[in-house]
Amino acid sequence: MSQFSPRVIATDLDGTIVRSDGTISPRTVDALARVEQAGSMLVMVTGRPPRWMADIAAAVAHHGVAICANGAVVYDLHTETVLQARQIQPDVMAEAVARLRAISPDLRFAVEHPAGFYFENTFHLGNWDAESIGGRSVDGEELVTKPGTKLLAFHPDADPDTLSEKATQAVGDIVTVTHSSGRGLLEMSALGVTKASALAALCTEHGLVSDDVVAFGDMPNDLPMLTWAGTSYGVANAHPLVLAAVTHKTSRNDDDGVAEVLERLFP
Repeated sequence: MSQFSPRVIATDLDGTIVRSDGTISPRTVDALARVEQAGSMLVMVTGRPPRWMADIAAAVAHHGVAICANGAVVYDLHTETVLQARQIQPDVMAEAVARLRAISPDLRFAVEHPAGFYFENTFHLGNWDAESIGGRSVDGEELVTKPGTKLLAFHPDADPDTLSEKATQAVGDIVTVTHSSGRGLLEMSALGVTKASALAALCTEHGLVSDDVVAFGDMPNDLPMLTWAGTSYGVANAHPLVLAAVTHKTSRNDDDGVAEVLERLFP
């Protein structure tokens, strides 16, 4: 293992390198720094929107590039600016919301934009959303009047795996559906936009291929990236679907599982 030096390290954040207390350990920060020091590319690939990235950029000393919103946004951690955004168009978003309301009237919706966040007043705000700058409560019609990087649908009681299956059947022909939070929160991107599609495009720009990539993740929204990468690791706390799909496993996020691997790859 130590003789293999990957050209690209692609890692999810929450549940993978971010610990349960919301921090990234000094050991993991040091291991991530080794990647760029060795001349390899470090890519953070996350469901987080850009507005949630300031703490990550600071923690990794503004190293690397980030793919945010499950592949919809490419974000420069050095300058904290959006480089590219692939958005869901308003007519598609309105159709997706209408179909989902038809299968479950209890769903509440929100939309991520490159620089903000709109939500229905019934949408359940998590801690991050409640504290975020740029969030605005709007009515259902205004919610879908402009393009968005991610459409969110929250159900207070649903099992996330079951809800995701039903939503994919209902709207999978017009948007890409996934989930990552362990609760009834769906995350939808423009059709075909995933962590894998964005990572593959970024690699192509640099003359790299999937075999050059080692990827790490923990939740279903990581599956496209993990199955595309030549080498993939699931942390021990990962969703069962992830653990079944990866080529390797490592320790839990709280036990610095990603750092454990990077220290072997970049001694």
